[in-house]
Amino acid sequence: MKNLNPSRQSPVASPVIPGAGALPVPQGPPASVHVRVQLKGDAAQQQRLHDLRTLFTQACNALAPMVQSTRCWNRVALHHMAYKPLRERFPQLGSQMACNVIYSVSRAARRVYQHPDSPHNAARHPERPLPLLRFGGPVPVYFDRHTLSLKAGEVSLFTLDGRMRFKVDLSPETERRFRQDKLREIVLVQQPDGAWALNFDFTPLQDVDPQGTDPDWPQYLVVSNEALP
Repeated sequence: MKNLNPSRQSPVASPVIPGAGALPVPQGPPASVHVRVQLKGDAAQQQRLHDLRTLFTQACNALAPMVQSTRCWNRVALHHMAYKPLRERFPQLGSQMACNVIYSVSRAARRVYQHPDSPHNAARHPERPLPLLRFGGPVPVYFDRHTLSLKAGEVSLFTLDGRMRFKVDLSPETERRFRQDKLREIVLVQQPDGAWALNFDFTPLQDVDPQGTDPDWPQYLVVSNEALP
């Protein structure tokens, strides 16, 4: 079984390389390499992925007001504060996927509240109330070694109805990366054509900027100036 134990650091921004193979980005210092693996399933399997993302999104939106009101987005501190309420409110997610919700919200909050170029940088404007983060649309779902495994050309991943398996074709270069490189993130995404895929992010072991290099946030993340309740 492959070692799927991604480090919980946000990767340096880099282009996604479609297909089972991947090549390093040549310019600048060592950067991330993304491997995209297509998930070809029937209508029932596609619906199970959609249902998982729907609940994952709901959990992210339930957690975001806590981050806004407490001004806490450190992943470890947020885990201590939010894990039990999340598990009680969203029992179907299971223990590890609840952890991944916390990671997702922490990651987004760092980008909005902590990036030096963000207009909502909390350190630069400590007197201002934080805007509320809202997750919607094609929200990425984060996985880890507890919720996803890869073995003998087959990927097994957590869903709300139990494990689901897909056959995948991996190039020799991709197989080598899983054996030798540092895997930082595993993300389930839905592409513009509606197809689902897994993005595997391999990043060199050097320290990287936890906010990433791009101050802009993705389309699925809306920053609202809605007041605290």
